[in-house]
Amino acid sequence: MGAQRTTGRPRIVVITGASSGIGRETALRCARRRDRVVLAARSEGMLREVAEECLAAGARDVVVQPTDIGEADEVQRLFDLAVDVFGGVDVAVQCAAVTAFGRFEDLPVDVFERIIRTNLIGAANVARCALVHFQARGDGHLVLVGSLLGEVAVPYQSAYVASKFALNGLVRVLRQENRSTPGVRVHGIYPGPVDTPVYGTADNYLEQTPRVPPTADTPASVAKAIMREADRSHSTERHIGWFTLPAIVAYRLLPSAFDALIGPLLRATAFTTEKNGVR
Repeated sequence: MGAQRTTGRPRIVVITGASSGIGRETALRCARRRDRVVLAARSEGMLREVAEECLAAGARDVVVQPTDIGEADEVQRLFDLAVDVFGGVDVAVQCAAVTAFGRFEDLPVDVFERIIRTNLIGAANVARCALVHFQARGDGHLVLVGSLLGEVAVPYQSAYVASKFALNGLVRVLRQENRSTPGVRVHGIYPGPVDTPVYGTADNYLEQTPRVPPTADTPASVAKAIMREADRSHSTERHIGWFTLPAIVAYRLLPSAFDALIGPLLRATAFTTEKNGVR
């Protein structure tokens, strides 16, 4: 285990997906440490609400920048703003993600592509800007929030699963490529289900309604892990939640049984019987 950060110097932290869920909780944790934070998401109104919460929680400074991370030029403007205002970036945390529920063939092409663009292309855009900046400085932490579903495939979220499997691979590649620059740390955070608004806002093409699974963790618990890993002196990958390791073991060692049982299990625990039609 590497040493953890001990200095009390406020850090400059860029957080994407900061308007709700894990991103919002991460921003608030940074604020309580009196960091300077740059908040990014697509919704400016929600970002400004989080910014007020961060200032009330003790953030030294807060900057808001509406950003669609699927657009590389918007991500570059975000990092340029952080450098212009604060002089640099110490930590970049990519939390933004979207999903949709339904069988693969029922997802419209544009919905599938939008999920891939946000979850994978968007994460790559953030990683690229962060790493170019960190490599020039010789120091920095990049945190990419993946998912248990980057190691364990389940039905009814095909685009999300595909994007997170790819993201897990990207994290490992970035760790490998940055081994020669010890000051540049790359962290993968892989939670299981998390109780966020996505279950109520995601497009749904099933006859059942998605709901928060009983195994879900809180966004605060994931944010705590993010901050802990971003204090490490070396690159890390961490699974979050008691459910993740048993699921990975079952997926790898008992693939036939897992594939036979996971569909009925999800329909019983992750969806309600209420029919909401197709959006």
